Amino acid sequence: MTRLNLADPVTQRRVKAVGVVVLLAVAVWLPTYYVPYRVFQFTTVLVYAIAVLGLGLLTGYNGQISLGHGAFYAVGAYTTAILMEAGLPYVLAIPPAAALTFVLGFGLGIPALRLHGPYLALVTLGVAAVTPPLLKRFSGLTGGSMGLSVTKPAAPEWSGLANDQWLYYLVLVFAVGMFVLARNLVHSRAGRAMIAIRDDELAARTMGIPLARVKTRAFAWSAMYAGVAGGLSTWVIGFLSPDSFAVAVSIQFLAALVVGGLGTIFGPLFGAAFLVFIPNVSQDINDAAPGIAFGALLILAMYVAPGGVAGLLRKGWIRLITATAPRPESRPPADPPSPPPAGTVAPADPSADDGLTVDAEQ
Repeated sequence: MTRLNLADPVTQRRVKAVGVVVLLAVAVWLPTYYVPYRVFQFTTVLVYAIAVLGLGLLTGYNGQISLGHGAFYAVGAYTTAILMEAGLPYVLAIPPAAALTFVLGFGLGIPALRLHGPYLALVTLGVAAVTPPLLKRFSGLTGGSMGLSVTKPAAPEWSGLANDQWLYYLVLVFAVGMFVLARNLVHSRAGRAMIAIRDDELAARTMGIPLARVKTRAFAWSAMYAGVAGGLSTWVIGFLSPDSFAVAVSIQFLAALVVGGLGTIFGPLFGAAFLVFIPNVSQDINDAAPGIAFGALLILAMYVAPGGVAGLLRKGWIRLITATAPRPESRPPADPPSPPPAGTVAPADPSADDGLTVDAEQ
């Protein structure tokens, strides 16, 4: 029986491909088994995963801390809702929201070039704090404090699906596309430049990497992901209110990113699940339990798995590779040389030095 060797790169790629196929199969199967409320939760996980993935591109791969991700999430949601109310088909309302947030993210990335660490976090936090009041000011478009209601997309008759299942599959298609796009971006030249800046900005500058271009584009990509997620949330919830996009949303996105794993592609999926299911499960215990459970589990996760859930799985994967790697074959010890027959003189070693010198002229 051939032993599985995970140390082989070809075998690793095949195992990972099988894992992705199984994950997609489970994702497709979920709405056919669970009740509508649970399907709604799974759909929300996919929406949050897209938003957290965008924050991961900026923070996890480019090393820039942002607490204003919720602002772009709100802009994407309201842009999609306004276009849908204007009569644009709901699928076609997502690209304009993505384009607008991409431009806004690029614009925010320009002044952020002079800021680092906590200073950048405070500026982006200010952007998140000022967004809800601005949304209330433009009440003609956003509905002001009363909010904005949107008709949810209905499942077409030919699909044979319920409305909640149809929404889930729509969001799943977008999520798969955004995850594939993020993976290709990270493995591209631009992604390698982002990682180099995160690891050592001075060394990246020395190597000729254009820091300004890479950082502003990272902000733009991150904001675009948040805008797409916000637009999809409009389909799922059907109602928007400025108070729904408070500063706490940006903090929750950052917490989900840390729990899932910084600098990973699939980590945001685990973080989004943590963000959705932990408060719902703990709310059945006590009304005050969601906040307590969220904070306690966040502390526990950072203590047990500083690299997040994805980092913990990566360690397990490395151990599995080490355990299945073939060990070098041990060679039997060489037989000692047999002694010379009795009565013979062993030949002298010409390299040996017996301490005597012979003068060739004597």
